[in-house]
Amino acid sequence: MNKKSIATKFAIAGLVLLGACGRMDHLGKPPTMSPTAETPEHVAMLWQGLPTEIQNQRAVDGSSLWSGSQNSLLGDRRAVNRGDILTVVIEIDEEAEISNGTSRSRSSAESMGVPHLFGLPQRLDEKLPEGASAATAVDLTGSSTSKGNGSVKRSEKLELRVAATVVDVLPNGVLAISGNQEVRVNFELRELLVSGYVRPQDISRQNEITYDKIATARISYGGRGQITDVQQPRYGQQVLDVILPF
Repeated sequence: MNKKSIATKFAIAGLVLLGACGRMDHLGKPPTMSPTAETPEHVAMLWQGLPTEIQNQRAVDGSSLWSGSQNSLLGDRRAVNRGDILTVVIEIDEEAEISNGTSRSRSSAESMGVPHLFGLPQRLDEKLPEGASAATAVDLTGSSTSKGNGSVKRSEKLELRVAATVVDVLPNGVLAISGNQEVRVNFELRELLVSGYVRPQDISRQNEITYDKIATARISYGGRGQITDVQQPRYGQQVLDVILPF
């Protein structure tokens, strides 16, 4: 056995072990939740960054009920700074149905004959096999038909709420948000991830924003655990589906 074949076998074994590492995490136990420390949300809450504008602070502003700060009685408590928290409302109830059909047909026929061309067809008929004739030199017929049908039907319904953190404030005032939520029930862990960019004026007075007002929204709802493992094909089957041409 040469070195090349040995290296290939070790590489395949390494890929198999690497793919199985995710399932080894919840082998005989519930899936492990992701740590909350050192996440972008945690870092944004620890360090809010430098303010874009320097405002004069008076000593009386800290105890006044009528100041414009978020802690005052009439202050705006919507998320506006790095590290603030807001609620993202995800309510998706969409249905789409598309159907189309095409049909096309074409037929053609051409015939060309030389029954009397200086008597040549008659002389050629004597030399041709029995049943053959040169009277009809060329006879062409053709037809083509194509037909296609296609349809798409999709239905989605999702109602979720998740708290997101402002991880960055862009120079134009747009807020970059990121949030994740993990719920573990028995041996199955459900994950909800959301990120994108929002305008402060789109945030409601209840400090909430709907998903359709999030630019470049990235919403992921999935999970991991024993039920998810059973629903997925084996790694070997997935590899064969990619490699095999038939």
